[in-house]
Amino acid sequence: MIKSRFTKIIVSLLLAFGVVAGAAADDIYIPVIAKGFQHQFWQSVKAGSEQAARDYKVRISFEAPETETMIDKQIDILSAALGKKPNAICFAALDSQAALPLLKKAQAARTVVVAFDSGVDSDIPVTTAATDNQAASALAADKMAELIGREGEVAMVAYDQTSRNSIDRRDGFVERIKTKHPKIKIVTIQYGDGDHLKSTEITKSILQAYPRLKGIFGTNEGSAIGVLNGVREMKRQLVVIGYDSGKQLKDAIRAGTIAGAITQNPFGIGYKAVEAAVKTIQGEKLPKTIDTGFYWYDKNNIDDPQISATLYD
Repeated sequence: MIKSRFTKIIVSLLLAFGVVAGAAADDIYIPVIAKGFQHQFWQSVKAGSEQAARDYKVRISFEAPETETMIDKQIDILSAALGKKPNAICFAALDSQAALPLLKKAQAARTVVVAFDSGVDSDIPVTTAATDNQAASALAADKMAELIGREGEVAMVAYDQTSRNSIDRRDGFVERIKTKHPKIKIVTIQYGDGDHLKSTEITKSILQAYPRLKGIFGTNEGSAIGVLNGVREMKRQLVVIGYDSGKQLKDAIRAGTIAGAITQNPFGIGYKAVEAAVKTIQGEKLPKTIDTGFYWYDKNNIDDPQISATLYD
């Protein structure tokens, strides 16, 4: 125990003075691979990871496919990053299964793997820095129930069926409705890939099929904006609840056309992922999950300092 503690202290001091395992701190290289650049969420994650790199004096790269549907491209990016023999890698999986062979390769090479935003179905990552998406969507379900009078039909426009966080958001909402709000029926769950236009068309189809619908939950920024646009085009009045942030979403909440949304802490997700990688290199043992937090926000609290600090344009 004393030897282990002494080793941690020595490694920490070496990092502080710019040396880890005989290398300068800025020789530590950590690729950060996100899901896409499609939404402002990822720009905020990027800013957080870059701030952590400055604070800990390590080098990172931030890469992602153009959209969150490009699973094969993300795998190619991961493969190329591992080819550079990084000290650690931070990875937000588009598909919780597809990356496993490469993550096993990273493990064999003793490359630290940190998951962020969305975990993988494996114990390879030393930790996952993410929102508790099931709890967050359960809160969205409670808010939906309150806003529609605790009975009636609702629908969900989610973004995919493969990433861990999308699955958790769907399941968190469904389970809370089932267990706490038995007079509410989820009539359909459809997937729009987080794309505004596709989610708009899906929403219009849902509204045509379910004329008595009282509310729709859009499970990320693109889904929520698509739902809003579909509701506007169909000239329907119903409760729309979103997830994440972005200028359009915030403007709609201020205007009252979206009732409210769940905000994550994207800057914190990026920061905590890189920080976790550095701490693991230092020899620290981390919890299997790092909960980066979430909040409900609407037009009444959107300007509260605690809330506004987690929002982005």
